[in-house]
Amino acid sequence: MLLFAAMIPPAVYASGESISWETMTGTTVEAKSVAKESGIEILAAPSCIIVNSPRQVQIKVFSILGRLVSSETLQPGSSRLRIAAHGVYIVKAGEITCKVAI
Repeated sequence: MLLFAAMIPPAVYASGESISWETMTGTTVEAKSVAKESGIEILAAPSCIIVNSPRQVQIKVFSILGRLVSSETLQPGSSRLRIAAHGVYIVKAGEITCKVAI
């Protein structure tokens, strides 16, 4: 477990720096599809997680160590969460749960 903890800079979680979801409009980003179900798609891109959804969806992002990174309700459309720390995250969007590596 210490190996993974060393990979995630403490500034992302402990500094009080807030990370939040932003709506994507007209932005093209190279991203890899990680999961797609019921119209909801989760993608991984450099330094961010992208969610495309045709409806409002509750989303939670956890570090691989189980620490909650983000919990929000996203509006329909495309949303992006910028994360400075490279690593593996667990993303739960609606009924979909998947592992995302960024």
